[in-house]
Amino acid sequence: MLGFFRRQVKRMMLLRRGLALAAIALGAAAIVLTPHADRAMAANGAVTLFQWEDYMDPPFLADYKAQFKETPNIKIFADEDEAFATMRAGYKPDVMGPCYYEFPRWKDAGLLQPIDITKLKNWNKLSPTLRALPGLSAGPNKVWFVPHYWGNTSITFRTDLAPEYVKKPSWNILFDPKYRGRVSVMEGVDDTVPFIAKMMGINAYTMTPDQWNKIQAKLRDVVKQTRFVSSDDTALAQGLASGELVAAMTWRITYATLHREGRKVAYMNPPGGMFTYVCGLVMHKDPANEAKALALIDSSLSDGAATYTISKIGDEPSNEAALQKVPNATFEELGLARDVETFLKSGTFQQHLKNKDQIINAWTEIRAGL
Repeated sequence: MLGFFRRQVKRMMLLRRGLALAAIALGAAAIVLTPHADRAMAANGAVTLFQWEDYMDPPFLADYKAQFKETPNIKIFADEDEAFATMRAGYKPDVMGPCYYEFPRWKDAGLLQPIDITKLKNWNKLSPTLRALPGLSAGPNKVWFVPHYWGNTSITFRTDLAPEYVKKPSWNILFDPKYRGRVSVMEGVDDTVPFIAKMMGINAYTMTPDQWNKIQAKLRDVVKQTRFVSSDDTALAQGLASGELVAAMTWRITYATLHREGRKVAYMNPPGGMFTYVCGLVMHKDPANEAKALALIDSSLSDGAATYTISKIGDEPSNEAALQKVPNATFEELGLARDVETFLKSGTFQQHLKNKDQIINAWTEIRAGL
């Protein structure tokens, strides 16, 4: 019931982007606060985590709470553009949770300070592939970004409604005229733009102006095919479950939810692999208490938090050591192999889009039919 309530809150936040964050009580483990309470948050001695909704659940805070006998303050952001604007306006959390493709913008804006990995007891448990991602290093034993978890962007589809794609998975299902009005793509440019570009054989991270024009034309085509455009995993899961949608661009968590319910769905892994997003933790340039901020980062990387990430949320934790105790059934449920390192290298890592503001404006106009 609590998970359903949080997802409904996220839907409201996405629909009301630009308004004040909704304040909700999540019990003793975490507190969601409005901007008017920021001064009180700083005064109580605990540091503040600015994070996606699922990643402030009790397992991510447990080690911090045990060490300092206090609960960290929590503030939820609905998307990274909102979080960036809030911090640029003067809000100062201590630890934040952007994804790999987004953190360079925060670093370039002067919002971050390097993290000393020698003070993170869980650092060496993390995937070597994720620790070696380009751009993380801030000098000897320091990084700008600590990988926390990863997931995939691909297409979840109903195998009973589109059986021809079971043995021949293809993202072209989005443009199949048979399913016009019964497909969906995601709202965020970091997901949809590289996805459509890859279908066209274009690298969105190095695209030329001419290629961008071609991608925009394809985006207009896909919008005409869709039932709706949404990044809300609850709405996407409901649409697929009811048959309103035959196929939808989703994160793996949507597939996992439907699979657990016994729905006839599959998650496409077409030739060339799927997209992989990596989200992590960064530290504000001016933390209220650096030692506590580092402890909060380490707490989110704990073995207990890692197990919770894969078994309850559906993403894959960066803490590979903890996965050794996770049963095979959990991997099977998510459609993942135990050989995580090979899987990570098989697809495309989502990166920072150049001229992102321009791309956001264009995608907003395209969705509006302009």
